[in-house]
Amino acid sequence: MKTLASILLLLSLTACATSAPSSQPRPQSQAPQQQTERWQLANLPHERVDYWVERFSNGDKRAEMESYFARMPRYQTMIVEKLRRKRMPEELLYLAMVESGFNTEAHSAQAARGIWQLVPDTARRYGLKVDDTVDERIDPEKSTDAALSYLSYLYNRFGSWYVAAAAYNAGENRVGRIMTEATGAEKGTDADYYRIWQQLPAETRDYVPAMIAAARIGKSGGLAPAVSR
Repeated sequence: MKTLASILLLLSLTACATSAPSSQPRPQSQAPQQQTERWQLANLPHERVDYWVERFSNGDKRAEMESYFARMPRYQTMIVEKLRRKRMPEELLYLAMVESGFNTEAHSAQAARGIWQLVPDTARRYGLKVDDTVDERIDPEKSTDAALSYLSYLYNRFGSWYVAAAAYNAGENRVGRIMTEATGAEKGTDADYYRIWQQLPAETRDYVPAMIAAARIGKSGGLAPAVSR
């Protein structure tokens, strides 16, 4: 089953071939659009975020995003309550959206499964049972507990939710090496995500921009009526 995370690679390569700049993407100078809710996660303005907002709102991904937002209420309260208890940014809800579209049966070629797309080793590392008889990754509450524990660990390691999200998607040791090579240290800031943008795997380059774009849409009231072309 294809999820947004699994097709970011293809979309990223297509976009790079047609419109992406030849060097590291440029942060936008203008302030982000006014939101109806206060942000806890950094809402950094960037051209790739704007690109995904447009694609999700009026482009070829709109129908898919409509289905994601339709499924979100089933899990939103549970996930947000767990984020609050852990004092983590509530916008990390949208990481689950870009991973799986809130589909508990979503799976990937890398054997990731569930709404948080945990691979078996990571799931077991954080207490989930995954074997031939049971797979707790498809349990929304248990998988959320495991995913948030992992994200909390990644934040403590990298010092940035953006970089933590990149590590969640691309692998913590790979991102650790990239950060050390590019900045001289594993720990950094959210702005460092765009400093290491070119060194990240293609699908991860647009992972955080897509998450922030989904959060912008969700926090401003959801998908507006489509713009007629």
